[in-house]
Amino acid sequence: MILGLLIATHFLYPRNAWLPRYDFLTLAAIAIQLLLLRFRLETLDEAKVILAFHVAGTVMELFKTAMGSWTYPEAAYLRIFGVPLFSGFMYASVGSYIARIWRIFDLRFTGFPPLWAATLLAVGIYVNFFAHHWIADFRVPLLAATAMLFWRCKVWFRPFRCDRAMPLLAGFFLVASFIWFAENIATFSHAWVYPHQRGGWTMVPATKLVAWYLLMIISFMLVAIVNRPQPRSSRSSHGAATTHPPAGA
Repeated sequence: MILGLLIATHFLYPRNAWLPRYDFLTLAAIAIQLLLLRFRLETLDEAKVILAFHVAGTVMELFKTAMGSWTYPEAAYLRIFGVPLFSGFMYASVGSYIARIWRIFDLRFTGFPPLWAATLLAVGIYVNFFAHHWIADFRVPLLAATAMLFWRCKVWFRPFRCDRAMPLLAGFFLVASFIWFAENIATFSHAWVYPHQRGGWTMVPATKLVAWYLLMIISFMLVAIVNRPQPRSSRSSHGAATTHPPAGA
């Protein structure tokens, strides 16, 4: 819905409207969130997790725009410094997706690493997004640590009656790829602009997939801390849950 609004407002929103386009997007995102809660497409607990995404994403946006990593070229009243408030909802939509599929597809895991270790990895990734502007960029060691922690982990999901499985690392890559496609749509619609796009739109480099892949670890772990990953053995073949300790315990 947010991507659809970005495209529609890019082509159709009046340039001289009294309400800036960015502010319209912020109000529309709030309305979407309220509708999701009103029609019970999201639970209140999921909304709390999504709020954490919103805060973490907005903090990152404030820092990255201050460092010149990207800019928001249009005017807005609802903004913090140079960051319009709708930007936090784009991070929140990633959180919304993960939280909802966790419930809808009843995600279970085999080979999940200790929760404390995966959480520590997510914290390290988040810190590196800031710290690499002053010290060495530790993306490669963080990618290696991700592979070491999750290489034996499989995520089991139930789209209908039968369990399906894939390596969790492959799941991270697939979601990161879709986010990269969405980022290209967003920059095309002038939601934000990278330095190399100031002279005209060009695709976001594929190297950004690494950043989104690492961001997926943060996003996933925020939901995992709340939901406590459960092993596949805690669900019977008919879908009935049994009591077992969390997979990452």
